[in-house]
Amino acid sequence: MAAETTSPPTADLRDGHTAADAAQGHGPAGTTEVAAHGADSGGLPQFKFEYWGGQIVWLFLIFAVLYTLLAKVFVPRLRKIKDDRAATIAAAVTQARSVQAEAEAQAAAAQAEISEAHSRSRRLASDAKTKAASDLAASQKAEDVRLQAQMDEAETRIRGLRDQAMTNVRGIAADTAQAIVEKLTGQKLSTTEVNAALAAQGAV
Repeated sequence: MAAETTSPPTADLRDGHTAADAAQGHGPAGTTEVAAHGADSGGLPQFKFEYWGGQIVWLFLIFAVLYTLLAKVFVPRLRKIKDDRAATIAAAVTQARSVQAEAEAQAAAAQAEISEAHSRSRRLASDAKTKAASDLAASQKAEDVRLQAQMDEAETRIRGLRDQAMTNVRGIAADTAQAIVEKLTGQKLSTTEVNAALAAQGAV
Protein backbone atom coordinates (compact mmCIF):
# COMPACT_ATOMS: atom_id res chain seq x y z
CA MET A 1 0.00 0.00 0.00
CA ALA A 2 2.89 2.47 0.81
CA ALA A 3 4.46 1.80 -2.57
CA GLU A 4 1.19 2.66 -4.38
CA THR A 5 0.63 6.10 -2.68
CA THR A 6 4.18 7.47 -2.96
CA SER A 7 5.03 9.26 -6.22
CA PRO A 8 8.33 8.21 -7.81
CA PRO A 9 11.12 10.81 -8.21
CA THR A 10 10.98 10.42 -11.98
CA ALA A 11 7.41 11.68 -12.05
CA ASP A 12 8.40 14.86 -10.17
CA LEU A 13 11.32 15.50 -12.53
CA ARG A 14 9.12 14.84 -15.57
CA ASP A 15 6.61 17.51 -14.52
CA GLY A 16 9.45 20.06 -14.04
CA HIS A 17 8.74 20.58 -10.33
CA THR A 18 10.59 19.46 -7.24
CA ALA A 19 9.34 18.62 -3.85
CA ALA A 20 10.51 22.00 -2.61
CA ASP A 21 8.39 23.76 -5.25
CA ALA A 22 5.46 21.71 -4.20
CA ALA A 23 6.09 22.62 -0.59
CA GLN A 24 6.21 26.40 -1.48
CA GLY A 25 2.97 26.20 -3.31
CA HIS A 26 4.35 26.34 -6.89
CA GLY A 27 3.40 23.92 -9.61
CA PRO A 28 0.28 21.85 -9.95
CA ALA A 29 0.36 20.58 -6.44
CA GLY A 30 0.69 24.09 -4.98
CA THR A 31 -2.06 25.45 -7.19
CA THR A 32 -4.35 22.68 -6.13
CA GLU A 33 -3.56 23.42 -2.52
CA VAL A 34 -4.24 27.19 -2.89
CA ALA A 35 -7.50 26.51 -4.75
CA ALA A 36 -8.45 24.06 -2.04
CA HIS A 37 -7.58 26.62 0.62
CA GLY A 38 -9.67 29.34 -1.12
CA ALA A 39 -12.51 26.94 -1.50
CA ASP A 40 -12.26 26.01 2.11
CA SER A 41 -12.20 29.68 3.29
CA GLY A 42 -15.56 30.54 1.53
CA GLY A 43 -17.07 33.99 0.56
CA LEU A 44 -16.02 36.65 -1.97
CA PRO A 45 -12.58 38.30 -1.81
CA GLN A 46 -14.18 41.78 -1.75
CA PHE A 47 -15.57 41.07 1.72
CA LYS A 48 -12.22 40.13 3.19
CA PHE A 49 -10.50 42.74 5.34
CA GLU A 50 -7.09 42.19 3.76
CA TYR A 51 -8.50 43.45 0.40
CA TRP A 52 -10.35 46.51 1.69
CA GLY A 53 -7.37 48.85 1.54
CA GLY A 54 -6.84 48.36 -2.16
CA GLN A 55 -10.56 48.49 -2.83
CA ILE A 56 -10.88 51.80 -0.94
CA VAL A 57 -7.96 53.25 -2.88
CA TRP A 58 -9.49 52.17 -6.19
CA LEU A 59 -12.85 53.46 -5.03
CA PHE A 60 -11.38 56.89 -4.32
CA LEU A 61 -9.49 56.85 -7.63
CA ILE A 62 -12.61 55.89 -9.61
CA PHE A 63 -14.71 58.45 -7.69
CA ALA A 64 -12.11 61.15 -8.36
CA VAL A 65 -12.01 60.27 -12.07
CA LEU A 66 -15.81 60.20 -12.32
CA TYR A 67 -16.12 63.45 -10.35
CA THR A 68 -13.52 65.10 -12.57
CA LEU A 69 -15.28 63.90 -15.70
CA LEU A 70 -18.67 65.05 -14.39
CA ALA A 71 -17.40 68.39 -13.11
CA LYS A 72 -15.16 69.25 -16.05
CA VAL A 73 -16.78 67.54 -19.04
CA PHE A 74 -20.32 66.26 -18.71
CA VAL A 75 -21.90 68.86 -16.39
CA PRO A 76 -20.49 71.88 -18.33
CA ARG A 77 -21.69 70.33 -21.57
CA LEU A 78 -25.12 69.67 -20.11
CA ARG A 79 -25.21 73.19 -18.65
CA LYS A 80 -24.12 74.65 -21.99
CA ILE A 81 -26.76 72.63 -23.83
CA LYS A 82 -29.37 73.75 -21.29
CA ASP A 83 -28.27 77.40 -21.55
CA ASP A 84 -28.25 77.21 -25.35
CA ARG A 85 -31.70 75.69 -25.35
CA ALA A 86 -32.98 78.31 -22.91
CA ALA A 87 -31.40 81.07 -25.02
CA THR A 88 -32.91 79.60 -28.19
CA ILE A 89 -36.35 79.38 -26.57
CA ALA A 90 -36.04 82.93 -25.21
CA ALA A 91 -34.95 84.22 -28.62
CA ALA A 92 -37.82 82.38 -30.29
CA VAL A 93 -40.31 83.78 -27.77
CA THR A 94 -38.89 87.29 -28.20
CA GLN A 95 -39.04 86.97 -31.96
CA ALA A 96 -42.59 85.63 -31.78
CA ARG A 97 -43.62 88.55 -29.57
CA SER A 98 -41.90 90.97 -31.92
CA VAL A 99 -43.65 89.44 -34.91
CA GLN A 100 -46.97 89.52 -33.04
CA ALA A 101 -46.45 93.16 -32.08
CA GLU A 102 -45.52 94.01 -35.67
CA ALA A 103 -48.56 92.16 -36.95
CA GLU A 104 -50.80 93.98 -34.48
CA ALA A 105 -49.24 97.30 -35.51
CA GLN A 106 -49.78 96.49 -39.19
CA ALA A 107 -53.37 95.45 -38.45
CA ALA A 108 -53.97 98.70 -36.57
CA ALA A 109 -52.41 100.68 -39.43
CA ALA A 110 -54.55 98.80 -41.95
CA GLN A 111 -57.67 99.45 -39.85
CA ALA A 112 -56.76 103.13 -39.64
CA GLU A 113 -56.25 103.25 -43.42
CA ILE A 114 -59.60 101.53 -43.96
CA SER A 115 -61.32 103.99 -41.62
CA GLU A 116 -59.59 106.90 -43.38
CA ALA A 117 -60.63 105.50 -46.76
CA HIS A 118 -64.25 105.17 -45.58
CA SER A 119 -64.21 108.71 -44.21
CA ARG A 120 -62.63 110.01 -47.42
CA SER A 121 -65.17 108.19 -49.56
CA ARG A 122 -68.05 109.55 -47.49
CA ARG A 123 -66.56 113.04 -47.70
CA LEU A 124 -66.09 112.72 -51.46
CA ALA A 125 -69.66 111.44 -51.84
CA SER A 126 -71.00 114.35 -49.79
CA ASP A 127 -68.91 116.85 -51.77
CA ALA A 128 -70.04 115.30 -55.04
CA LYS A 129 -73.66 115.41 -53.91
CA THR A 130 -73.33 119.02 -52.80
CA LYS A 131 -71.59 119.97 -56.05
CA ALA A 132 -74.20 118.13 -58.09
CA ALA A 133 -76.98 119.92 -56.23
CA SER A 134 -75.20 123.25 -56.69
CA ASP A 135 -74.60 122.56 -60.37
CA LEU A 136 -78.22 121.46 -60.78
CA ALA A 137 -79.45 124.60 -59.04
CA ALA A 138 -77.17 126.78 -61.16
CA SER A 139 -78.24 124.96 -64.31
CA GLN A 140 -81.90 125.25 -63.31
CA LYS A 141 -81.46 128.94 -62.65
CA ALA A 142 -79.70 129.45 -65.96
CA GLU A 143 -82.42 127.47 -67.70
CA ASP A 144 -85.09 129.56 -65.97
CA VAL A 145 -83.31 132.74 -67.07
CA ARG A 146 -83.05 131.43 -70.61
CA LEU A 147 -86.69 130.41 -70.69
CA GLN A 148 -87.74 133.77 -69.23
CA ALA A 149 -85.68 135.54 -71.86
CA GLN A 150 -87.27 133.43 -74.57
CA MET A 151 -90.74 134.15 -73.15
CA ASP A 152 -90.00 137.87 -73.00
CA GLU A 153 -88.71 137.75 -76.54
CA ALA A 154 -91.78 135.81 -77.65
CA GLU A 155 -94.09 138.27 -75.94
CA THR A 156 -92.23 141.16 -77.54
CA ARG A 157 -92.50 139.49 -80.90
CA ILE A 158 -96.17 138.77 -80.34
CA ARG A 159 -96.80 142.38 -79.38
CA GLY A 160 -94.94 143.50 -82.47
CA LEU A 161 -96.90 141.16 -84.67
CA ARG A 162 -100.13 142.26 -82.99
CA ASP A 163 -99.27 145.91 -83.46
CA GLN A 164 -98.31 145.22 -87.05
CA ALA A 165 -101.52 143.31 -87.56
CA MET A 166 -103.55 146.09 -86.02
CA THR A 167 -101.79 148.58 -88.25
CA ASN A 168 -102.58 146.49 -91.25
CA VAL A 169 -106.18 146.08 -90.13
CA ARG A 170 -106.51 149.85 -89.62
CA GLY A 171 -105.11 150.47 -93.07
CA ILE A 172 -107.47 147.93 -94.58
CA ALA A 173 -110.38 149.44 -92.66
CA ALA A 174 -109.44 152.93 -93.82
CA ASP A 175 -109.25 151.84 -97.41
CA THR A 176 -112.52 149.97 -97.15
CA ALA A 177 -114.24 152.90 -95.43
CA GLN A 178 -112.92 155.31 -98.04
CA ALA A 179 -114.14 153.06 -100.85
CA ILE A 180 -117.60 152.64 -99.30
CA VAL A 181 -118.04 156.37 -98.69
CA GLU A 182 -116.96 157.16 -102.22
CA LYS A 183 -119.34 154.60 -103.64
CA LEU A 184 -122.26 155.76 -101.53
CA THR A 185 -121.76 159.47 -101.72
CA GLY A 186 -119.74 159.81 -104.81
CA GLN A 187 -117.20 161.85 -102.88
CA LYS A 188 -113.71 160.66 -102.17
CA LEU A 189 -112.50 161.25 -98.63
CA SER A 190 -108.89 161.89 -97.83
CA THR A 191 -106.82 159.50 -95.82
CA THR A 192 -106.57 161.99 -92.93
CA GLU A 193 -110.34 162.27 -92.70
CA VAL A 194 -110.76 158.50 -92.78
CA ASN A 195 -108.13 157.96 -90.07
CA ALA A 196 -109.71 160.66 -87.92
CA ALA A 197 -113.12 159.04 -88.31
CA LEU A 198 -111.73 155.61 -87.45
CA ALA A 199 -109.93 157.06 -84.46
CA ALA A 200 -113.11 158.72 -83.24
CA GLN A 201 -114.97 155.48 -83.77
CA GLY A 202 -112.36 153.52 -81.87
CA ALA A 203 -112.45 156.05 -78.99
CA VAL A 204 -116.23 155.71 -78.79
